[in-house]
Amino acid sequence: MKKTPSTVELHRRQLLLGGLALAIGGKTALAEAANPRKGKRIIMIDPGHGGIDSGAVGREGSEEKHVVLAISRHIRELLGGQNNIEVRLTRDSDHFIPLYERVQIAQQHGASLFMSVHADGFTDPAAHGASVFALSNKGASSTMARYLAEKENAVDKLGGPEVVAKDRYLQEILFDLVQTDTINNSLTLSRHILNQIRPVHTLHSQHPEQAAFAVLKSPSIPSVLVETSFITNPNEERLLSTTAFRQKIASAIAEGIVSYYNEHPV
Repeated sequence: MKKTPSTVELHRRQLLLGGLALAIGGKTALAEAANPRKGKRIIMIDPGHGGIDSGAVGREGSEEKHVVLAISRHIRELLGGQNNIEVRLTRDSDHFIPLYERVQIAQQHGASLFMSVHADGFTDPAAHGASVFALSNKGASSTMARYLAEKENAVDKLGGPEVVAKDRYLQEILFDLVQTDTINNSLTLSRHILNQIRPVHTLHSQHPEQAAFAVLKSPSIPSVLVETSFITNPNEERLLSTTAFRQKIASAIAEGIVSYYNEHPV
C-alpha cells in the first residue's frame, strides 16, 4: 500500500523544488506574478526583527526593530529615483516574520538582491561601528560574527516550535544548494557597501565578515546583512535615534547598491 507523504514531507519537497528552480536561474509562477514590471531589478530590503521580537535594546530604551525599519524606508526612498530598480520591504510595519519566510519572500518576488538591515547589540557596550556580513558555509570569520549569527538565528524561537521546525527544513535544503558564485557576489556587494559607509561612519570591521546567518541562505540571490551600528553602545544609540544619521547611513547603503550594479550590469 502506497504511503501518503506527511504534511512536513510535502512542505520539504515544495521547498526543495522551489529552491532548485531558483538555483538554476528559473522563476516560479509566483515570482513571475509578483514581478510585473519587466526589466527592473527587484531589491528586497529586510528590516530585522519586528512584532514580538524587538531585537537589541539600547540603554535609553531604543528598540532595534523600529530603528532598522526607519533606515530601510529611507533606503527605499533613496533608490526610488533609479529607473531600473524597484525596492520592496519584507515588512513595512511592526510585525514578526520568521527567518525562513524572509528568505521565501525574496525568492517569491524574484529579487536580484537581498539585504537584511540591523542595529545589533553586544555584551560589551564599547563595541561600535558598522559591519557587513555574507553567508559562510565554512564557519564564522570571527568571534563577533559567530556571536551575532547565533543571536540572530535564535529569534525564530519566539515564534514557537512550528516556526523553528520550518526554518530548520529550509536551512537544510537551501544550505546544500548555495552556490560559490552567489557567496562571491554577496562578498562583492559587501565590499561596495563598506566602501560607501567608510567615509561617513566608523567601521567595526574593515572587510566583509562571514557567518551562517539563516536569513542569508538563499541559493541564488546575493544576500548580505548590514549592521548599521551597535544600539547597545550609548553614543551610537543616540546617533541611531536621529533622522539625520538614519538618512546618512541609508544613503551610504543605497550608493553601495548602485555601485555594485554598475559593476554588474545586466
